[in-house]
Amino acid sequence: MTDRGAFSNWGVRVYGAAAILLGVIGLKAGDFAAVWQPVPPEVAHRGALAYFAAVLFLCAGLAVQWQRARAVGVFALGVLYLPYALLWFRRVLAFPGMIGTWSGTGEQVALVTAGVLAYHQLGGSGKPGTRGMALVCRMFFALSFLSLALVHWISLQETASFVPKWMPLGQKFWAIATGVFHFMAAVAIGSGACGKLAARLLAAMIAVFGLFIWLPALLASPRDHFVWCANAVNLALLGAAWVVADWFASNPAEEQM
Repeated sequence: MTDRGAFSNWGVRVYGAAAILLGVIGLKAGDFAAVWQPVPPEVAHRGALAYFAAVLFLCAGLAVQWQRARAVGVFALGVLYLPYALLWFRRVLAFPGMIGTWSGTGEQVALVTAGVLAYHQLGGSGKPGTRGMALVCRMFFALSFLSLALVHWISLQETASFVPKWMPLGQKFWAIATGVFHFMAAVAIGSGACGKLAARLLAAMIAVFGLFIWLPALLASPRDHFVWCANAVNLALLGAAWVVADWFASNPAEEQM
């Protein structure tokens, strides 16, 4: 399927814009983004690889903004996020009790699956096996946010510390509630039950995270590399959830009402 119909392209544009930001961050830092530090320090030519990865993300993100190159761009981003997902998963296997490794893996897997799903919409729809691939992507996307829900609950104190103190009902309340919302979105997207609505609400929640948590942190610490990376990944996850919502909008037969 191309740019026609219910597929709005705004989700992939945001997804691509986040990649541009990650590329710029990598070029400025001369290193892998903080969210990709599972890249082992002993890797040969690590600095050169970091610059190369940053250029690739920048180019792929720019390609997504151009209609004729959009399908290639999103597929490239899905491929580019994959090594980092695997590196995070390696940490899960090595340190299964370290809950932060699960959240890192979940975020990267969600970005991989969103890229492949967007490619399915833009360039691969109608080919043999694409429906099955879309289902696999949807399931892995759902599992990613299920892992993030568990992180919210298991690391309640750490999660609550990110919630602005001025919010009513208290920091722990919102840490638990957002975990519940992640869980509900994962179940709905995975099962297809009101999947479009769930993905749209998930995108809205991620946007709120950016506005209330990460953007203020950036304004407070504009030179903090980690905060820049956190804003970029949050933007990428917003785009990823939007891609899933657009996929459901374009494939109403896949949604169970």
